[in-house]
Amino acid sequence: MAEEFVKRGWDVVGTVRGNSRTGLHALAERYPAQITVEVLDITDADQRVALRDRLAQRRFDVLFVNAGTANQRRQDTIFDVSSEEFVQVMVTNALSPMRTIEILGGLVTENGLIGVMSSGQGSVTNNEKGGYELYRGSKAALNMFMRSYAARHAGGARALLLMAPGWIRTDLGGPDAPFTMEETIADIVNVVIGKQGKPGLQYLDRMGKVVPW
Repeated sequence: MAEEFVKRGWDVVGTVRGNSRTGLHALAERYPAQITVEVLDITDADQRVALRDRLAQRRFDVLFVNAGTANQRRQDTIFDVSSEEFVQVMVTNALSPMRTIEILGGLVTENGLIGVMSSGQGSVTNNEKGGYELYRGSKAALNMFMRSYAARHAGGARALLLMAPGWIRTDLGGPDAPFTMEETIADIVNVVIGKQGKPGLQYLDRMGKVVPW
């Protein structure tokens, strides 16, 4: 996503966990004038505050939070999942993104966009086959928290977006996913940009279609 935004002329501040070299670092070397790399573990309260303080003098048209993990045995039922796994997944996928939005939201322009990476598996309506119960539950929780956030900011000019990108071949999606990042990223960014200037919350897939709650 960072690369796609940069190619379209945007400046990007992207975050990475830890000090290991990532693809974002390589991208920043290619586009040094457009990309700033910051360190953030989204689950760490002190790091969230430190990032906000470092960015305090900047304003952003888009804040997009992309955080996700899954339990090791993804097909386990909620009965089989350990309490430790439950806490880890829920904190990473639902609680920490919302805390990040709360603490960084003040850096977004009044008519900007706040988006978060959700999943079609977070749709309660579309859950007709079960499976991936903890992951589904974490994304459904994220969706609910964003609904509450939108209700608390009703009447505001900011656009709010829950993105359901589809099953993509990422480290999380795995090798069996039907779509590559190259096939999907431009569509995702199109939806983010297209949602700008349209206040209120929407739950959309990467083609811009509404996903049922």
